[in-house]
Amino acid sequence: MRAGLKPVALAAGAVMVAGLAGCAGGGSGGGKTEVTWFKLTETAGTANETIKEIVADFEAENEDIDIVVEERAVDAHKDALRTTLGTNGAPDIFFSWAGPGLGGEFIEAGASLDLEEYYEEYDWAERFSEATMETVTQYGGYDGVPYTQRGEALFYNKDLFAEAGIDSVPTTYEELVDAAEKLKAAGITPIQFGGTVNWHVMRLLDAILETKCGADGYQALVTGEASWAEEDCVTETFTEFEMWTGEYLNDGFISINNDESSALFYAGEAAMAFEGDWFNQAIRDNGMDEATVGIFPFPTGTGRIYGFNENNYITTNSDNPDEAAAFLDYLTSEEAQEKFIAAFGSQSVNVNVTSASDSELDQAWGPIFENATGVYMNNDQNLSLAETTEYWRIQNLVATGELDPADAGAEFQKFVDQQ
Repeated sequence: MRAGLKPVALAAGAVMVAGLAGCAGGGSGGGKTEVTWFKLTETAGTANETIKEIVADFEAENEDIDIVVEERAVDAHKDALRTTLGTNGAPDIFFSWAGPGLGGEFIEAGASLDLEEYYEEYDWAERFSEATMETVTQYGGYDGVPYTQRGEALFYNKDLFAEAGIDSVPTTYEELVDAAEKLKAAGITPIQFGGTVNWHVMRLLDAILETKCGADGYQALVTGEASWAEEDCVTETFTEFEMWTGEYLNDGFISINNDESSALFYAGEAAMAFEGDWFNQAIRDNGMDEATVGIFPFPTGTGRIYGFNENNYITTNSDNPDEAAAFLDYLTSEEAQEKFIAAFGSQSVNVNVTSASDSELDQAWGPIFENATGVYMNNDQNLSLAETTEYWRIQNLVATGELDPADAGAEFQKFVDQQ
């Protein structure tokens, strides 16, 4: 059992999570128990419809339980969690990213119920891989139930690559820069990003950091074992990042969001997109011919794949933990996951479920995951909330030319030292 968690404020003006009275969830009405679930609105409409189908299947088998789903976009979802967890407006189940930074704030604040008894009751530890179980047990208890195992890579438009004279996918960072230069020379936007959601452009910065600092260097920086002010690779990273944002991104990227920038890729107006396995279905849903699209890992040279895990958590003050656990058991069952994987991407968290898709785009993810030597996580999952906000501020200042890349590392380290 996890012990010793201290209640902390999740955000300025937010409630204290642990130790508050209140009842989460919708309680019961009309003879049924309402289990509320706060989750993310998925990028692909098909994925959202699949969730509705899975919920309906569960309710058909459990006529005394209603699953009330509340969906929000990424930043709105984060805000909803920070302002409701620990109050009587909290859900029974909440989706969150499983990294120690982005998701860890809620666990450390005591918002997550330790699910050890349900792991024993449903034998969940046998259902999930060792990698996903590590996200559950990293805080000393059993926090959350695995939801997705995500990988992120570069999607590319084969026709636009051919038009620019690129006859093979880049396998080194230098080849990637060369490809971007060829695309630009051909009048093609090399890669699209939406800058109003900081985490989108962050993917590029993170990948360059892995490239320039290596796997050990990346981990040392994000864990505080190395100084951002003292490592030459940090300056190299921000210098390369400044080049990419100045030369190879879509015009006006800083003032549009990720959905708007993705539309450029769907329409064949940008050659690359740095996205995750969920993007496969988004491509299909948006009418793009998937035969014209390929995928390759960002060529960092470390062999690690960029990615993260997502979990669903039961709140500590839920009135309906048994019913919530029953739903999460069904959501991760083989029956539900066979539907889930078809719409959500290439990987199921249930080790007994594999993709039956004959899509070349879906199949492309298998070798990417299998050949990876490890995972480097998105830095909004590695860093604390405050550090992430500062990381994004510095990222944007470099991207807009307001901060010299040579000063970026020291600026970030100064903030880290003040925490």
